[in-house]
Amino acid sequence: VREVISAVTDKLGSGDDLLLIHLNSAGDKELLKPSDVSIFSSLSINGRLFVCSRDQIDTLTPLPEQEGPSAGSMSTFELMSSKDLAHHMTLYDWELFDCVHEHELIYHTFGRRHFKKTTANLDLFLRRFNEVQLWVVTEVCLCPTLSKRVQLLKKFIKIAAHCKEFKNLNSFFAIIMGLGNPAVCRLSQTWEKLPSKFKKFYGEFENLMDPSRNHRAYRLTMAKLEPPIIPFMPLLIKDMTFTHEGNKTFTDRLVNFEKMRMIANTVRIMRYCRSQPFNQEAPQVTGKSHQDVRGYVRHIGVIDNQRTLSQLSHRIEPRRS
Repeated sequence: VREVISAVTDKLGSGDDLLLIHLNSAGDKELLKPSDVSIFSSLSINGRLFVCSRDQIDTLTPLPEQEGPSAGSMSTFELMSSKDLAHHMTLYDWELFDCVHEHELIYHTFGRRHFKKTTANLDLFLRRFNEVQLWVVTEVCLCPTLSKRVQLLKKFIKIAAHCKEFKNLNSFFAIIMGLGNPAVCRLSQTWEKLPSKFKKFYGEFENLMDPSRNHRAYRLTMAKLEPPIIPFMPLLIKDMTFTHEGNKTFTDRLVNFEKMRMIANTVRIMRYCRSQPFNQEAPQVTGKSHQDVRGYVRHIGVIDNQRTLSQLSHRIEPRRS
């Protein structure tokens, strides 16, 4: 933060106690500390950084670009095969996952400040999970036609199925959680028109996400997979946090080795997932070229304000009286 402020100070020619503020699309402000690091990778999806003096903070409002798209991109990606979309999403996710250093899990769990290290790659990978989730909600809520919305649900369920087939559990879960977002699951007219075959698939996918018995369904599925695998990262983080907060690091000034072993086991899962190289070969393509699909999945525009998504959802399907 200190570096960003000094770079801006040179440009503005005034250094009167400038502050760096993270402003999200809902208008919530977060004052960043001068010693904070890797701020760009830890921004919210449509968040922006603003430099201002203390008396200007109240006047800060989100930029129009922070609102996200005003129209869906279905006309673009309905021409792309679901398998191709899932493949290119998996390629991108693998790139991000492959960059995450095992130590970043440790820094994230025990607190970066203790290590004076960044978790930039992990931040970007977790942010991608949120982005894919919001992409699903954004596209559905920006689709005014009922028949097109049904097509969209089918498309997303197909993409999720292919992600699962490619062992990309991160995007698989992101898509299913996007479909389970309150703004999407309340669209009863849309879900009613979904063919029963797709309802069945979706139900099975939801069962995999069932958190009961410590995510037993997911863990059993994971245990059967051979690497390379892109794991459901938020759960790995949750496991680490749970282990850390539920167990003392020291007991009677001695290191709690049982806790360290549990932490190491979670890190080992990540290592196992990456123990085989990822096959880059693309599936046989129909319709749009690989370049188009690759470009699309890497630059998806989303609305990240839940209130806006909820309003859009009520506009396309008002509550039944």
